[in-house]
Amino acid sequence: MSARAAPSRRRQAGRRLRYLSTGSFPFLLLLLLLCIQLGGGQKKKENLLAEKVEQLMEWSSRRSIFRMNGDKFRKFVKAPPRNYSMIVMFTALQPQRQCSVCRQANEEYQILANSWRYSSAFCNKLFFGMVDYDEGTDVFQQLNMNSAPTFMHFPSKGRPKRADTFDLQRIGFAAEQLAKWIADRTDVHIRVFRPPNYSGTIALALLVSLVGGLLYLRRNNLEFIYNKTGWAMVSLCIVFAMTSGQMWNHIRGPPYAHKNPHNGQVSYIHGSSQAQFVAESHIILVLNAAITMGMVLLNEAATSKGDVGKRRIICLVGLGLVVFFFSFLLSIFRSKYHGYPYSDLDIE
Repeated sequence: MSARAAPSRRRQAGRRLRYLSTGSFPFLLLLLLLCIQLGGGQKKKENLLAEKVEQLMEWSSRRSIFRMNGDKFRKFVKAPPRNYSMIVMFTALQPQRQCSVCRQANEEYQILANSWRYSSAFCNKLFFGMVDYDEGTDVFQQLNMNSAPTFMHFPSKGRPKRADTFDLQRIGFAAEQLAKWIADRTDVHIRVFRPPNYSGTIALALLVSLVGGLLYLRRNNLEFIYNKTGWAMVSLCIVFAMTSGQMWNHIRGPPYAHKNPHNGQVSYIHGSSQAQFVAESHIILVLNAAITMGMVLLNEAATSKGDVGKRRIICLVGLGLVVFFFSFLLSIFRSKYHGYPYSDLDIE
């Protein structure tokens, strides 16, 4: 009985083996095809990335900033794969846009990109691009962007965060500030090299020559050096320049003014207490000078011993200067420090 059962068991085992072999063959074939497809997809992805980087390096070899329209922006900035970071300036440089700030920012952007392009640390991990409104209107609409210029960082992985948009209004657009922001976002440190500018040296040489020539001509009569009024005027000019924010402008490099691209309205006063425009500092300088002139006239009317009617007129003029221009200055202060409760004439 056991002898007859042994061949039967062997036949059953053979049938099971043949069944398993024929049943698992399609699964193994499917798995093999999937592996081949994944490998081919990875190879295609690597080839696409290599082509993109090669194209960007070719453009960078010709110019440090390459202009992009909507198609190029979507291909090289938005679409994967990407193992490089992109700094993109969104601007409006066409003459009909009348964006003077865009031209100033573009000059600083060129200095920054050239400093990176010709540095020893240049590599294919960071590129600089530009999208002009008239060449990439669809890009502005896609990003819901309604102002220019704007600088954005597009990281190699993931989507841009809030900090990837440069705070131009608060920091300004100097190349050094842009380089610091890029270092924070990408760990790429760019040393800014500015082209030589001899205007300051020439101006200083002319000033020294002028003063030296004046002293030489008046060498026999140097009493004007002890003139208190002259030194007071020089001191006031320095004070006005410093209190109006000229040093802040020199350090931060803010735009002269801001023009709204939608309605064309130009703003000369920045709406935040953390920033200012160059035009704003000029306005403050004039207001401070007018208020000082009013105080000088009031002092003159009080201390002089001339005609009473004339002194009264000087007093009224000085008082008018102080009240009007101080009210104007206070209204600017209130527009920047929102919620300030005090006012004078409340000039708007």
